[in-house]
Order: sequence, then structure tokens, then C-alpha cells
Amino acid sequence: MYNLTSTALLTDQYEYTMLEAAINAGIAGKMATFEVFARRLPKGRRYGVVGGIGRLQEAISSFSFDRETLGYLEGSKIVSEKTLAYLRDFKFTGSISAYPEGEIYFPDSPVLKITAPFSEAILLETLVLSVLNWDSAIASCASRIFLAADGRGLIEMGGRRTHEHSAVAAARAAYLAGFDSTSNLAAGKLYGIPTAGTVAHAFILLHPEETSAFSSQFQTQGHTTTALVDTYDITRGIERAIAVFGTSLGAIRIDSGDLALQAKRARGLLDTLGATGTKIVVSGDLDEFTIEELRESPIDAYGVGTRLVTGSGAATANFVYKLVEVSENGVSRPVSKLSRDKKTLGGAKVPYRRLDGSGNVVAEVFVGDTNAKDLEGDPRFVPLQVELYKNGTQVHHETLVDSRKRHRLALEQLGSEGRSLAMGPPLLVAQQWSGT
Repeated sequence: MYNLTSTALLTDQYEYTMLEAAINAGIAGKMATFEVFARRLPKGRRYGVVGGIGRLQEAISSFSFDRETLGYLEGSKIVSEKTLAYLRDFKFTGSISAYPEGEIYFPDSPVLKITAPFSEAILLETLVLSVLNWDSAIASCASRIFLAADGRGLIEMGGRRTHEHSAVAAARAAYLAGFDSTSNLAAGKLYGIPTAGTVAHAFILLHPEETSAFSSQFQTQGHTTTALVDTYDITRGIERAIAVFGTSLGAIRIDSGDLALQAKRARGLLDTLGATGTKIVVSGDLDEFTIEELRESPIDAYGVGTRLVTGSGAATANFVYKLVEVSENGVSRPVSKLSRDKKTLGGAKVPYRRLDGSGNVVAEVFVGDTNAKDLEGDPRFVPLQVELYKNGTQVHHETLVDSRKRHRLALEQLGSEGRSLAMGPPLLVAQQWSGT
């Protein structure tokens, strides 16, 4: 089985065949600049969220060629001995800058820039896109759900609806964007995310009747737990739960039916029984739109799974990784793709964001590397990229909590129009600085 301690094969075969061709042509060492951007956002979205930068740095640190990885490449005859010799001594020596995690982006935002020998930059292409496309898609969806929840609790619980490793990344991206906890223990262990979970319907059904199930739960979890009350009849379930757990029961969870109606009835019954502090948690195929519709209901927290880990209909950020500049003998040459509907703008870019007097985003612009000084020091513009790697050394270190705080600030800067969940065009499109 492939040794996943190395990320060097988490890629497409043509990265290696291009490497071999470049080595044979004597151009593998040419300095190249690639940029990552999205030509468009998912339909109706106003903004996207950069996710996965921390995971990408972890992946790059594990991009190496051990005996098993080299053995696979040799045995499959994907590359020649000459290329294998190059890979045996492989070490990333390039520089990478990017929008920091939790930052927002728009169409054509140069989210990441990598400058390195072509041989190094091309090998990282698929890995970069795999991480950023998935994590940013989930973070963007989670951010919209966070806005819809309007300050109420959010539990990520989509692990059983996606690939087991994707589930961990999704939990991380959701926490980045504002979720409070996850049901996924691996995400809790790896990233320090608070975890949550009590019982499922199977536990209730295991017992001869509902009261004994609640009693069993009470014996191990105490009165601060959450009681699942919709296995049979919700009204009876609430009455039995309070009889067992007492009026200091932490919460009840409803996972089915008309959630707005059931929550209203549950709140009235709980208050009548004296459980005025018992919270109501709902779950069941929720997304940002259903949560927004439930905003006026007496609901304290939402458990979100399937729709979150599928991006609420947009399971990729549609980032692309394009060569924009080639340097040889100290001379840089911008390169552009001219094919219809997929044109690119050549030249390495430095992005800035302009805020108005109230701190709201009003423009996103970029200038060429050689013109970066045009906006340096201008108080109207905020530089967007941070340096992740310099000459092969990681220079950016940030906690997930720091990234989470950044996203809260980024949401505030969007203004009410940018934070709207209504279908509409992107709030902005990143554009080349015109000097005005």
C-alpha cells in the first residue's frame, strides 16, 4: 500500500511526464511563476473564503521521495532513470505567497503565487489545487451558514456523508469559517477543534421504551447532555426527557419534521415544564437557506452535515493554477493563455484591497511585481498576500484560531450587501490597477 507519509504521489501523472520532458529539453531549471485564481464564483455567491493554507503547508512539508515512492515511479515506468535521479535529491527551493487563511476572495483574485524552478512548481500543481479547491469550497459554504445562523450555535456533523479524510478537512474548514464544534474526533485531535456528540436514534431504539433509554443516557452523561426526543412522538419525548433529566437538562435535539413548528411547540412545552434554560438543537439536511428561514424560530443551535460537506451545491472553488511568468538569465517574460473563455493575464501580480471610510471593501486591485511600489504605503490600500515560503523555507506560521479571527473581520468588511445570502453577482471582481 502507498505510504501516505509522503504526499508526492497525490498528483496527476502528467506532472511527472512534463517534468521528464522539461529535464530532457534542458529547461526544467527555468524560473517560473504560477498563480492560483478562480475565474468565477459558484452561481449566486457574493464572495469566497480562502481555506486550506495551513493544510497545504503541511502537505508541502511532506512532499518528498522515499524509497517506496521512487520504487513505484520506477516500477510503473512513468519516468526514466534520469528523472528518478533528480527526484532522489528533490527539495522545494521556491517562494510562495498567498492570501492568508480565512481571507475572502473574488473572481480573478490572485489567491496564491509560487515562484520556483519549473521542475518544482509543476510537481506541486495538483496538490495545491486539491487542497485549496476542497477546503475553500467548504469554508465558503460554512461561512454562509455562519451568517444564516446569526449568532446561534453550529455543530459540524458531516463525517458520515463524505470520504473519511475529506471529513477531517471539512471539519477544519467549517471551524475556520465560524462553526463552534465538530462531531469528528480526528479533527478534534489534529486541530484542537471542540467536539460534540451524545446519542443516535439507534441508542433509543435499543431500549424497550424511551424512558429507559433516557435513564441509561443520564447515568453516563448527566443532565447537561442533549436528549434526542423525536424517535417516537416529540411531545412525549420531551415530557419523558424532563422527567428523567430534570428541568436543568442541557438541550433537546429534533432531527425530523417541520422544524420551525416543532421548535415552537417544544419551546412552549419546555417552558411550561419549567425547563426554561434547556436549549433546542435541530438537524436534518440543513443548509444556509433553510437555516435563514428558521431564523425567527426558537432554535439555539444547528447540526449541519450533508449540505456542508458537499459545499451546498458547490463542492469545489474552481481554482486553476496557471503559468504567468518565465524568467531566464534575470529577464522576466510574462506569458498568457489566449484560448477562448480561458484567457489569462500574464505577469506576476501583487494584490491589494481598498476599504472605504467605514472599513468596507470597495475594490480589489493588483499590480505587476515591478509596479508594486505604486501602492506601497498608500493608506487606502491593504496588501493581501503573506509570504508562506522564502527560498524553500517556511516563514509563515499561524494557528487555526488566528485564521478564524481573521475571517470574522473579513466578513465585517464585506458590508451588508456582500454578506447577503440572496442570489446575486460577486460583490467585486479583482482588476488590474488603472492608477485611479
